Amino acid sequence: QVQLVESGGGLVQAGGSLRLSCAASGRTFSSYAMGWFRQAPGKEREFVAAIRWRTYYADSVQGRFTISRDSATNTMYLQMNSLKPEDTAVYYCAASARFASQTMGTTPAWDYWGQGTQVTISS
Repeated sequence: QVQLVESGGGLVQAGGSLRLSCAASGRTFSSYAMGWFRQAPGKEREFVAAIRWRTYYADSVQGRFTISRDSATNTMYLQMNSLKPEDTAVYYCAASARFASQTMGTTPAWDYWGQGTQVTISS
């Protein structure tokens, strides 16, 4: 069982930066793939980034967001730079024990979810 808790959301102006954190419980953190998804009002939850043996990004955030993890503290991060109003969403972290790059963009591929943290970008 893995429990995930996000933090770091907030309100920033367009062009600004935020760093989200995801604290994971459990002693097998390093064996899970970790990822970030986001959901804007009225839209489906969408893939943002993932990390396993390498990193993966959605085209919409490539070059602006950086995913990383610290196994010593069981924490995953999402550094978000050059933020745009369209990045406004609730951001969720996720963990998967059965990661496959072909399915990482789909929510059923992820086993555990956090409660989400709100990110709002003003224009």
